[in-house]
Amino acid sequence: MRVALAQTDCALGDVDANTETARRTVEAAAAQRADVVVFPELSLHGYSLGAVPQDESIGAHDPRLTALSEAGPDVLAGFHEDGGLRRYNSAGYYSRGACLHTHRKLYLPNYLEWEERKHASPGHALRAFDTPHGRAATLICNDAWQPVLPWLAAQDGAEVLFVPTNSASGLAPGAVDTAEYWRDLLVNIARMQQCWVVFVNRVGNEGKASFWGGSRVIDPWGEVVAQAPEESAALTVVDLDIGAVRRRRREMPLLEEARFGLVSREVARLMSEGVD
Repeated sequence: MRVALAQTDCALGDVDANTETARRTVEAAAAQRADVVVFPELSLHGYSLGAVPQDESIGAHDPRLTALSEAGPDVLAGFHEDGGLRRYNSAGYYSRGACLHTHRKLYLPNYLEWEERKHASPGHALRAFDTPHGRAATLICNDAWQPVLPWLAAQDGAEVLFVPTNSASGLAPGAVDTAEYWRDLLVNIARMQQCWVVFVNRVGNEGKASFWGGSRVIDPWGEVVAQAPEESAALTVVDLDIGAVRRRRREMPLLEEARFGLVSREVARLMSEGVD
């Protein structure tokens, strides 16, 4: 699988302009024979949705989205999804002009400058899905910070975890160094779930947020095999050996004994004690 990390900026609320940026990026990736192009979280809308004067959400099957995969490579794009009654922070996987899978962000941060629950509802499912190039799953930004989700994706057979992200720095005095947290977190996910991790962060500024880029790919042994520059737009193309996942999981079978019964019983107990 040849993956292109599309570390891009975007125009807040301007879906058409951002779609045009995505189209040009996909064409550039196609020229490098990429199989999949991965864009950041909310790449077609921007992050500060509260500053957009009207609802610009779009459906997962919007022709502007499906057309992105007609240039050759598959495309993973982030957008504010019109789900009918509710809106979602979503990432769709598109192949040959069709939507193969849509992931709706499950864990929406509501602290510091992040106010996602004002503009999106949380998703309700995590599913791995088959692509023409391997089995994958998507974790949008804060989803990857929840330890159970990468594990569930791996147990569902995911060989590649796509992690589209809007991670920023400098939001508040004393805030954590998000770049450092992401560095350690991504390596841990790759090592413990023994899979490829494709992290694509955006660049640019919105309000107080400065998005730092630093997109990267980590192999099933936890080694960073490619990294984009920080704070500037870039297209980074990387070859992933999907067979390495099976080899690594056979060398050290960490995932084989899942104990789903044990997990189910303990989760049920916690819920019965009042934990939601």
